[in-house]
Amino acid sequence: MCGIVGLFLKDKSLEPKLGALTSDMLGTMCDRGPDSAGFAIYGDSVSGKAKVTLQSPKPASDFAALGEEISKGIGADVSVTLKDTHAVVIVPESKVDAVKAIIRASRPTIRIMGVGTSIEIYKEVGYPTEVSKRFALAEMSGSHAIGHTRMATESAVTTMGSHPFSTGFDQCLVHNGSLSNHNNLRRQLIHDGMTFETQNDTEVGAAYITWRMNQGMNLGEALTKSLDDLDGFFTFVVGTKNGFGVLRDPIACKPAVMAETDKYVAFGSEYRALVNLPGIEQAKVWEPEPATVYFWER
Repeated sequence: MCGIVGLFLKDKSLEPKLGALTSDMLGTMCDRGPDSAGFAIYGDSVSGKAKVTLQSPKPASDFAALGEEISKGIGADVSVTLKDTHAVVIVPESKVDAVKAIIRASRPTIRIMGVGTSIEIYKEVGYPTEVSKRFALAEMSGSHAIGHTRMATESAVTTMGSHPFSTGFDQCLVHNGSLSNHNNLRRQLIHDGMTFETQNDTEVGAAYITWRMNQGMNLGEALTKSLDDLDGFFTFVVGTKNGFGVLRDPIACKPAVMAETDKYVAFGSEYRALVNLPGIEQAKVWEPEPATVYFWER
């Protein structure tokens, strides 16, 4: 099963409502994925700074004095915002690799969820509405967001197996379906320098998009190329700092619906995810075509 929602705002006046709208959309997909949930939200960025989103199964001890340790290690001020089992550390953009190395060396139980100038990623095991409440999604603002509710059918119910997956700066991907050639593709991507945290096929899909964009493609081009290289059945919703993309495989057996107005573009696994969006009665609503890339960018 699994449920996907996505919202890309064209109208800046809606940005304070992004979290509330996304939370409502995600809540409608609980029965499609009751095991775990997650979301990526693209909010304000600070020039020269990067956000590193972290998760820990023991946040009280792992996040204690973390800011001081990182600040001392990189020789620069950092800020740490705690949210339940997650923390967002804001660091100089040039120090991201050093920060990752410090975390991995001194606190190995911390997982790095995502890195970017505007992206924050939160995901946990649990019923999706409860996950949203734990991280106060409804209170967040931003330009676009992607969410996922998971029904684990091929692997254990774990935080790291939840979506979204982020494998590149300000990039993330959620997925409904199954890739059949992910093991071979993972080996190829590892050979070309990509790294993986899980055995989940969705992480391979995310890494593939990152790999193609590292070669100079934009998001739309990377999604188009994936139709040649990925086997299986899948619906992808992908985010970058400035972009939002949707792709279904050539068979398109997984449900999907989209809506667009002059204020937003929205995606849902089912139409009921969209019914409370403002102005939905006047929106253009359609089922995305198989093997067709839909791509919006600021």
